[in-house]
Amino acid sequence: MLSSISGLCKVLTVSVFVLIFVLFSFRRQENYTSLGWVDSATYELNSAIQTLDETATGYKLGRIQIDSLQHQLTRTRLLYKKIEFYLASQYPEYSKEHLNGAPLLHIEKEGTRPKVVEPEGLQVLDELIFADEAFNERSRIAAVAKKLANSYGVLIKGIKNDNPAKSGISALRLQLIRIFTLGITGFDTPGSANAIEEARVSLSGMQEFYKEYYSGHADSKKINDLFKGAIAELGQPVSFEAFDRLHFFTAYIDPLYKELGKQEHESNNKSLVHSSAWNTGSESIFADNFLNPYFFSELTQREDSEALRQLGRQLFYDTGISNNNKVSCASCHQPDRAFTDGIPKSLSNVQGKTVLRNAPTLVNAVYADRFFYDLRAFTLEQQAEHVIFNPDEFNTAYSAILKKLENKQEYAQKFKKVFGKKGITRETFSKALASYVLSLRSFNSEFDKYVRGEAKEIDDNVKKGFNLFMGKANCATCHFAPTFSGLVPPLYSENETEILGVLSDPEMKNSPVDTDSGRYTNEVYSEYSWIYEKSFKTTTVRNAALTAPYFHNGAYKTLEEVIDFYDNGGGAGIGHAIKNQTLPADKLQLSDTEKESLIAFIKSLNDVPSR
Repeated sequence: MLSSISGLCKVLTVSVFVLIFVLFSFRRQENYTSLGWVDSATYELNSAIQTLDETATGYKLGRIQIDSLQHQLTRTRLLYKKIEFYLASQYPEYSKEHLNGAPLLHIEKEGTRPKVVEPEGLQVLDELIFADEAFNERSRIAAVAKKLANSYGVLIKGIKNDNPAKSGISALRLQLIRIFTLGITGFDTPGSANAIEEARVSLSGMQEFYKEYYSGHADSKKINDLFKGAIAELGQPVSFEAFDRLHFFTAYIDPLYKELGKQEHESNNKSLVHSSAWNTGSESIFADNFLNPYFFSELTQREDSEALRQLGRQLFYDTGISNNNKVSCASCHQPDRAFTDGIPKSLSNVQGKTVLRNAPTLVNAVYADRFFYDLRAFTLEQQAEHVIFNPDEFNTAYSAILKKLENKQEYAQKFKKVFGKKGITRETFSKALASYVLSLRSFNSEFDKYVRGEAKEIDDNVKKGFNLFMGKANCATCHFAPTFSGLVPPLYSENETEILGVLSDPEMKNSPVDTDSGRYTNEVYSEYSWIYEKSFKTTTVRNAALTAPYFHNGAYKTLEEVIDFYDNGGGAGIGHAIKNQTLPADKLQLSDTEKESLIAFIKSLNDVPSR
């Protein structure tokens, strides 16, 4: 009898909770039609986030099933995607930190010391709630949902929408970049893999916003037709892996980017474009001027010139700059090897000794906010300093270099011609070198020309490889388009590093993990944290077919070996205990044919400037 009463009480408790949940949900189905579009969308999202918070608490207490929680998260994420272009443009740092940042540990500075911070927001919830072990993370799920509700509650009180249109076309164009690089690649949906539907809803929200504020433009019909076509394509019954990202980009994303750019240029409405490398004047996401290289250097575009570039080129190839007069920049960065040297680790100036790591390509190397595999340098100029002072490389000092240059009449004349009375100084020397390295950039590969419409055909294997790279193979979730490096879109103002568990010798059976500590020991003490142990910069895949061997230790001789490593889930995927590996350990299950297509795509990115 007592057990029957107890069971009845439990049923009533659950029923009451479900009723309350339904009432809450019903209460929040408010009518926002009297509000403007932005106000309506932001308040509708607030209602969904509050319901998500309650649902997560119910799940923690065992009163809500996981499928109900997943459903509410999906609904909330879709409502966020509808207004993401606006929130992320108006409040970029806050959105990244609290609403939808990557589910990775990061650091905040407390004085001069780093503090490890847990990630929060919708991406974190997506990974937790759709994981097989979600039940074991009930408390964390509830805590993250509560924090999201509080964070968005703070934000929504401060949102001022007196003139939403002032966010301008730039917000829409940035969202196109975000959809292409972070959305349909799956980066933004690490658990649910609901990338295609989220992209569809995002574009729908963008179109609604455009219709409300920009429908009077002469080209509005053309732009609306592109939105309509893109939304329809994303609504087709196709899986994440089968979706044709290349066609979607060339048919809709890039044309929309171009047409909206024309309108932006005509209206000169570029407000709320935050400091970044993104060039609003570019007409394609794969244009050679899509990013501004001077954003990453102390050298300004006004200071740069062909004469300065040629002076820098001469310095780059001059062995006389080094202490022993035998080493130049080109010793490790040879033009015929895409500005690498083709050996595992570059040779030192000491006979029989090498430097610590492999030499990466300098082509498009300027597109980075940090330099070297361990991110120890913050500018191109600072990068050169590390080479100059390193006992294993130039083993010299600026004073010695300047004295050598001053004693050569040819250099004295050229510096005077370029810099006038300033002549030869540490600053002018650095600017000359930076000018040359900055010029080693190119977005004119076979693939670039095809995707911009300058070439009519490209091999089908390349197309398949691109779709794999951007989809099933997960390459583009770390090697972001269009640089195909770790420079994070859509603002391209910071670099990512990754912990992969790279082996010391992939050809050796049971090879140990490479011992290099990477970013953990880069002597940037404000970042000194265990989360960066064995963490290395994500370098570009452009020209990778020309720059073997691979990774920081140069231990992988072929692209095939590299792809097999990723296919197996990195070091953790083959059984090593890797602390905080950022690469998913799950196997990709790529077929031999798919691997061949990936390599065909990578080869299509070959493009070394003739400098």
